[in-house]
Amino acid sequence: MRLTCALAASLLLASGSPARPTPSNNKTGQAGVAPSAQAVAVVDAFHAALRSGDSRAAQSILAADVLVFEAGGVERGRQEYAALHLAADTAFAQAVPAKLVRRTAHAAGDIAWVATEGRTTGIYKGKPLDRITAETMILRRIAGAWKIVHIHWSSAAGAK
Repeated sequence: MRLTCALAASLLLASGSPARPTPSNNKTGQAGVAPSAQAVAVVDAFHAALRSGDSRAAQSILAADVLVFEAGGVERGRQEYAALHLAADTAFAQAVPAKLVRRTAHAAGDIAWVATEGRTTGIYKGKPLDRITAETMILRRIAGAWKIVHIHWSSAAGAK
């Protein structure tokens, strides 16, 4: 199991956090919501799906050709990610709480990015855990809906 991937996947579990996207140069999109805020909502929905164990919903948010970078590894495509790490990421997201520390988002046309910093602490598989996490997600509007096309997860040991 790739613990780092699971750590980073839990990064946005605190989607109710007061952290807000920073929309710069965003024109209002659907229903008066800035495209960067729409992209943040999609990222939050992905993490909510992991947290609830809904792998079908998580996969529906990913583009078919999503590229996932984590701990030096790569999953090329939704099916590969689902086959190799989705179950572990879901289990971790359900077990360990995470705190959203800072988030920035921006959209231009049909491309958006959401960068999130966080902290994951708790006990996982009987072992204490304290990780500082970083996540970048790039989204593309495909047939009118934002889809995640790239995920880059990383983490480091928290301060002792």
